[in-house]
Amino acid sequence: MRRSAGSYARAFVGLTLGAAAAMALVIIAMVVLFRDLPTGDGDVDSTPVGSAELPVPARSPEDSQPAVTIDPASAETLFPDVLEVVVEPRDDGLFWIYTTMSSPYDSADRYADAWRVLAPDGTELGVRVLAHDHAAEQPFTRSLRDVAIPDDITEITVEGRDQLSGWGGGTVTVPVPR
Repeated sequence: MRRSAGSYARAFVGLTLGAAAAMALVIIAMVVLFRDLPTGDGDVDSTPVGSAELPVPARSPEDSQPAVTIDPASAETLFPDVLEVVVEPRDDGLFWIYTTMSSPYDSADRYADAWRVLAPDGTELGVRVLAHDHAAEQPFTRSLRDVAIPDDITEITVEGRDQLSGWGGGTVTVPVPR
């Protein structure tokens, strides 16, 4: 039996549509399976350190809050808490600082927007700015690379910052490994 060009074209289109449908099912399955994973804040180092140990809360439509405009004069004084700090020395004499913070009040309207590394005398050695809220990722861990810590400093303190309340909350002081 001889096939016409049209029958080959119909068979090709059928296979192509079948492959497209299969790919669509794979994509849908991936979205369903991975929708609750933290996405990071766009930095190459934004994967939470020890993320297997940090719970990722499931989000549902009931969790969504309507947008709220916060008046700084009447806003509650809230601060993020630093929970853990890891200092990693590098071969070049600089340090990477990994900080885990908790700011359970985070929303798109108000959130912890930075943390800083302090010497014992209060000198600021580095600041990690946070570009967005982490409401769906509590607690969360971020890093700050290439922090210069003078040789005479044996310990550092990390402190968080709230967009409205400023610096404050629970801090963590750790030794500097040499």
